[in-house]
Amino acid sequence: MTGKDKRVSESRHEEIVAEARLYREQREKSYREQALKIFPWICGRCAREFTHSNLRELTVHHKDHDHDNNPEDGSNWELLCLYCHDNEHSRYIEQRPGLASASCRKEHDATFRPFAGLQDLLKK
Repeated sequence: MTGKDKRVSESRHEEIVAEARLYREQREKSYREQALKIFPWICGRCAREFTHSNLRELTVHHKDHDHDNNPEDGSNWELLCLYCHDNEHSRYIEQRPGLASASCRKEHDATFRPFAGLQDLLKK
């Protein structure tokens, strides 16, 4: 690849990334504004109330985890505070099919026992 081809490729890559970011920002702004108009400014999990001063900490959660599913009636949204939203996504990741089950993960538990010989040392 020549220097010119490389610059064109990098330029096109930058264009694609910029377009994707713009699309995401527009999409998020659209459904966030709609959700804030529809629902009371209260976290759907912990019931924390929000005002204009801390509204940035209230997020829109997609119940089906599909950020492109944005019905105008808000049926796929719920408002969650940052902490509850993070917790919800952590739980979703743990429950996803295809991930190792708890029984499979036990095989990889730590085998090093740093205090295994402590009892004998204390007896001396």
